[in-house]
Amino acid sequence: MFAIKAEVSDPWAEEFAFGAQKTMYGGKQVTQGDTIFLFASENEGGSGLIASCVVTSAKAIAKKPGLARQTPRVSITIRRTALAKRQLGRSELKRFTDWNDGQPQTELNFKFYRQATNKIVGISAEAAEFLRGRF
Repeated sequence: MFAIKAEVSDPWAEEFAFGAQKTMYGGKQVTQGDTIFLFASENEGGSGLIASCVVTSAKAIAKKPGLARQTPRVSITIRRTALAKRQLGRSELKRFTDWNDGQPQTELNFKFYRQATNKIVGISAEAAEFLRGRF
């Protein structure tokens, strides 16, 4: 399972395309057919979790030669399968800061909000189940 936090210009769109997105925590493994939860980045005026989606295409971006450290990047297109019914964003997750407590909220806070950058991340089955409860 995966989640993406990105700038979303139209949260009501049926399809979304995200080019050369940073990946962390296994996010570079995303492939066509995977479930992905879409968070509209609060840094760009979004509201957090907005949709559950399916990946319709995923393409790894080649690393640039000559650069020692590069974050893997992936371009993806996704199709919305459900709209979130319950709010979930930075304000709801910010109190979950005990990085070793094993809660899905803490995992999401750590992966998305400890570093403010937009990214695709791999998530645990527990975090995916928690997110499914928002739809």
